[in-house]
Amino acid sequence: MSTFVFKDKSSNYTPVNNIFIDKFMPKARGEYVKVYLLGLKYCTSGELGVSSDVMASALHLLETDVINAWNYWDSENVIKILPVDKMGNYSIEFLDLSQAEETNKGDIDIIEELNKTPTKDMLQDIEKLFGRSLSSKEITLYISWLSDFNFSPEIILLLIQYCVLRGKTDSRYIEKTAISWFDAKIKNINDAQTFIKKHEDKWVSIRKILNYLGIKNAEIMKPQEELLTKWLNDYNFSVEVICKACDICFQRINKADFKYIDGILTSWKNDKIKTLSDIEKKDKKKVKHIHSQNKSNTNSNSTFNNFKQRNYDFKDLEKKLLGWDNND
Repeated sequence: MSTFVFKDKSSNYTPVNNIFIDKFMPKARGEYVKVYLLGLKYCTSGELGVSSDVMASALHLLETDVINAWNYWDSENVIKILPVDKMGNYSIEFLDLSQAEETNKGDIDIIEELNKTPTKDMLQDIEKLFGRSLSSKEITLYISWLSDFNFSPEIILLLIQYCVLRGKTDSRYIEKTAISWFDAKIKNINDAQTFIKKHEDKWVSIRKILNYLGIKNAEIMKPQEELLTKWLNDYNFSVEVICKACDICFQRINKADFKYIDGILTSWKNDKIKTLSDIEKKDKKKVKHIHSQNKSNTNSNSTFNNFKQRNYDFKDLEKKLLGWDNND
């Protein structure tokens, strides 16, 4: 159970800012609006604090609904919620919404956009994928892609679905993915599906290579990912060829070294080697060259063996060395 302490002056009535009614209420869940209004009433009437179970009982909600509501309004910059201790108690401050209106001037008119059926349907489908309501920041971001990236609602929905299926629901990750789609000049569903397939195929290959190297981590460092992408996309090597380079790396230095493997593959690319058959041909050629060199060295050494030996009379030589021949 949590207790919420409200920070404001007491009042006999509950004023609701029109900005809240126009900008924030239409896109919020009904239970979230209930929690906001009851909290505002407690705040303006001078209530020092109220527990989450009291609010939940008064509104016929669950305590988790009350807590989720306050977190939602905090993410919308409608209130500011801060923990006051480690017992699950918080202080809540209702913010001046006129500042939010000034910030949003010249930006996307969310109300106008929500009146468009395709946009409204897209946002509702995204909420179903997330299993929660979207914040105004998220709504503004997704709507901005319609004009900034020239994405259709279908493309945006497919993008969100792709991220959710990968277990990535962080807004920064989703935005980064959208930018990569824009950079890839994706203009329709077919473009998006082709891009997804290519990207997924790349990661299937990357996982195979990592497993071959004995690397089980789902996440790899950026430099490693860049090297793997270079081998697959830039060098256009198959997984089998890359694994062959891994074998050679293990044979030579007895460990997996990405830079060493990159050196092998770069050498193969420069030699225009593309397949396992090409590697085999190169190895045979190398063995043949070494055999030829060895044969040449053997022939050069045989010149000594072909030297014409002379026959000597060693007894006669001994007499000459001792001077005995002069006494004959």
